[in-house]
This record gives sequence, C-alpha cells and structure tokens, in this order.
Amino acid sequence: MMRKLLVIGIGTGNPEHLTIQAIKALNRADVFFVMDKGENKGELVRIRRDICKRYIEGHAYRFVEVRDPVRDSAAPSYRAGVEQWHRERAAILQRLIADELGEDQTGGFLVWGDPSLYDSTLRIIDLMQASGAVAFSHEVIPGITSIQALTAAHRIALNHIGGAIHITTGRRLRDSARLDADNTVVMLDGTMLDGTGAFDAVDPTGLTIHWGAYLGTDAQLLIAGPLREKAAEIARARAEARERHGWIMDTYLLRRSEQ
Repeated sequence: MMRKLLVIGIGTGNPEHLTIQAIKALNRADVFFVMDKGENKGELVRIRRDICKRYIEGHAYRFVEVRDPVRDSAAPSYRAGVEQWHRERAAILQRLIADELGEDQTGGFLVWGDPSLYDSTLRIIDLMQASGAVAFSHEVIPGITSIQALTAAHRIALNHIGGAIHITTGRRLRDSARLDADNTVVMLDGTMLDGTGAFDAVDPTGLTIHWGAYLGTDAQLLIAGPLREKAAEIARARAEARERHGWIMDTYLLRRSEQ
C-alpha cells in the first residue's frame, strides 16, 4: 500500500463551483492538509471546511492545519524568496504526511481556483517527491479559476475573435509597464500593499478594465469600464475591502478596443 494525495481545485469560494469529479475526490480523502495563513485569512479555511461539510457524506475525515511559514521579503530576489518558502512548506508538509496519514490512506489539498494556475501546491509536491523522504502517489483534479469566475461575472468572452490572451501578475505588469496582448489578465495585483494598482503603470488610452475581487464569494466586488475613468474607483474599492476583510484577492482583464 502507498499513501495517496489528491490535489483538488475547489473554485474561488462558491461551493457550487465544485465539479462532480472534485466532489467524488472529497469523498475519497481521509485527511485534509491546510496551510493556515493567519487570522486575517481564516475565512479561507472556513470556506474549505464548509465545502467538506456540504459534500462529504458517510465518510470520516479530519483536517490537519499548520501555520504557513512567512516568505522572506528581504531575500536577494523575489524568485529566491519564493523558492525558499516552497522548500520550507515542503519540509512541513512532508512531516505531516508521514505523521498524520497512514500508508493505506488518502490525503487531500483543497486548492483555491485550479492547482495549475498561480498556486504552489504542485511545485511543493514535486519537491517532496524529489526528496524521497515519504513515498506517495498523487492525482490532480482541476477547478474553476478566478479568470473563469471573472469573465462569467462580467458576462464577457475572454478574448477577441482569434485574439491572443496574456496572463500575468501585478508585479510583472508593474515592472514591464506594457501590455503584450490585446487581452491581458492580471492576477494577484491586490497583494501590493502601497495601495497602487499595476494598471497605473500602463497607458490607459483605448483600454477597458473588467475588475473583480473575492470572486465567487458573498463579498464579490465588480467594476468595469474605461481604465482612465475606473482606475481611481478600483483603488478606493480595493483599499476599503482590504480594510474591511484584512486581505484581498483580485483579478482583472485589461482589453484594447477590437479593431
């Protein structure tokens, strides 16, 4: 027998985002491992618990929570800091899997959105497998991403006819100050704590923005319109939301007019 891990995409906060495949996977797991990101993001753990309570039937399970290590913001580079953070996470989770999961049991990771899009779980699993300290197999179950939730909420298609799509982060857009496609999706911009948005770095001429925060949850916020007119409104909404909730996750689409 060998331990098995399920990496389950759970969407962006709406329990109805879960696929039938994800629900079946929930009902196979004996232990769910959760990295607690602190008091301000305790709601994210609560949503995961609520999802399990809603969909798991007649199957005993338990949650194992551990505090997420803090990423070193003073690292020589952003990449070096993230890689060290991943190694620390891998070491913690490896110990938990060995201690908390029997060799004939199945563990689960409930991943916000989809495990393949701006999430570290699969990289951490690769690190654990490479170390060889604990043997396990794993399976990945896709989920609805914040990009899908954003376009559905705004009732728009993601791209122009035959047009390219560029997906990036607020940090990278801010550094480059340019758009590489007519449709650019920007993720994780709200994590910038100085109150600015990466969209402030680009020329707003001819651009519209479709912005959303807390997508799929009861706290969902949506703003859309010409970037020149909406930038200040989004900055205010983002600041007020962070003050109210203690955290924010937002995603937006910057779009040039279709020729």
